[in-house]
Amino acid sequence: MADIKRRQFDSLIIGAGGGGLRAALQLAQADASVAVVSKVFPTRSHTVAAQGGMNAALANVLPDNWHWHMFDTVKGSDYLGDQDAIEYMCRAAPKAVYELEHFGVPFSRLDNGSIYQRPFGGQSQNFGGEQAARTCAAADRTGHAILHSLYQQNIRAKTHFFDEYFAVDLLKDEEGQVLGALAFNIHDGEPVIIEAKTTLMATGGAGQLYRTTTNALINTGDGMAMALRAGVPLQDMEFFQFHPTGIAGHGMLITEGARGEGGYLVNADGERLMERYAPKAKDLASRDVVSRAIATEVREGRGCGDGNHVMLKLDHLGEDVIQKRLPGIRQTCITFLGIDPAEAPIPVFPTAHYTMGGIPTNRYGQVVVPVKDTPEEPVTGLYAAGECACVSVHGANRLGGNSLLDILVFGRAAANHIIEHLGEHRYHKPMDENSIEQAMQRLNRWQQTGEGESVSALRTELKAVMEEHCSVFRNEQVMRHGVEKIEALAKRLDDVRIGDQSNIFNTARVEALELENLMNCGLATMHSAYAREESRGAHSRIDFPERDDKQWMRHSLYSLENGLDYKPVRTKPISVDSFPPKPRVY
Repeated sequence: MADIKRRQFDSLIIGAGGGGLRAALQLAQADASVAVVSKVFPTRSHTVAAQGGMNAALANVLPDNWHWHMFDTVKGSDYLGDQDAIEYMCRAAPKAVYELEHFGVPFSRLDNGSIYQRPFGGQSQNFGGEQAARTCAAADRTGHAILHSLYQQNIRAKTHFFDEYFAVDLLKDEEGQVLGALAFNIHDGEPVIIEAKTTLMATGGAGQLYRTTTNALINTGDGMAMALRAGVPLQDMEFFQFHPTGIAGHGMLITEGARGEGGYLVNADGERLMERYAPKAKDLASRDVVSRAIATEVREGRGCGDGNHVMLKLDHLGEDVIQKRLPGIRQTCITFLGIDPAEAPIPVFPTAHYTMGGIPTNRYGQVVVPVKDTPEEPVTGLYAAGECACVSVHGANRLGGNSLLDILVFGRAAANHIIEHLGEHRYHKPMDENSIEQAMQRLNRWQQTGEGESVSALRTELKAVMEEHCSVFRNEQVMRHGVEKIEALAKRLDDVRIGDQSNIFNTARVEALELENLMNCGLATMHSAYAREESRGAHSRIDFPERDDKQWMRHSLYSLENGLDYKPVRTKPISVDSFPPKPRVY
């Protein structure tokens, strides 16, 4: 493989969203040579689409502290979150916000000049008391502001970017240690081997598994699938969050901030429906609760219009509030629906939004896998952060406002551990040429043209199977059929061809590679969901309606080689008493 171009760096980061850029900045400021590989221009990474804000107990609007934030996150996770990681994240949150402020993020302000905070779902004061206001926002374009600020800071720090390069697979030495990745330039198809002493996966989620999703076309689970193929199991993939308020039939996100500013949901009878399902928190119950409520209203015949959605009312807030706090939402509705939310309600229905499972890590961002006779052991030199990782701070259900916090806190934490690792490992190790050859075979396999299965047709079938068999409500029969269908689809990958050689662009190869990645993530999701015989967070089984802490207080682990395994939830925090499981009501 001597003819393939090679580059060497201290650290390779795959993915240029908030997690990857926050880690890259920390490393570049520590004088490490760092490469960031991104399949799109960095400011098009999906962090740019985050709207509502970032949680931190600043107490700028209402009383708050990190311990209350921790309680809400543990409760929101339906007690499946690892409490040491949750404590770490909630303690670090205020510092993470102030760092962003210093990086140039233009947060919305109160009249006294401090950062504005809005109420969000699942937030409380005093361990389940009155509603809290914890979400720091830059109007309804918070992710956009964060991503652009971090990118500019990385340019200033001289981070090296491989823009519009596609990472194919991780590369290893003969002992199995990850030493970088094979990527290729989407523009001209030229492969490049990027050698690195450490590799951080920050590739985002897999929302394109579903037909209707808030996620961009780039969210195809690439990093998760790369980890699977490298022998790392995926954790808790059965927990996929459906955001309660996607635009009905389209999937575009209407931020939870719309309800945080005072919006509310109504059914066909004009009733405020959430009073029935969450009498205390109402429209600011956690996302799984609100999604199930909307789906139940529609299923029981109280849907609006054609009976397939409910309405989100904002018109009572007044044009001034909407234009100041929700300008992007207003423009989205005008552009795509011809509706001004200052004058009329918005049709909404739950839509696939966030992958709560992913590559298992500890709170230092190290990828950890179970080893014989030990619960888990770090994989030397391999890290993950953000939506592709599972720390697990979100457990079975993520609270709104915790995802931006997650990527920034654990992107920084991973970088700090990488800096320590680089201090102890000064030299590059030689790569295993067989590892390079296998990765090249996979890349070359997607040059096959001629007659065969179509990438787009198979992807459409996959998305339909996931939506029909692994959605808001699930049961044994529906998911068993889903497992059978997705296994059959995976076998058909061998027959996929990318079309006529005379008319092929490298984007066709990218789409084929993405399909294979999605298929791997779909297998992990469907098998993990089929096996979990309880209802917990976003995983709602009609045939097992109760949470079963005795049998199922454990994380699932799915690997391509060994199928399903499990490991215990880390219920012991770092410095405070744990929050034991109790009934979860809002």
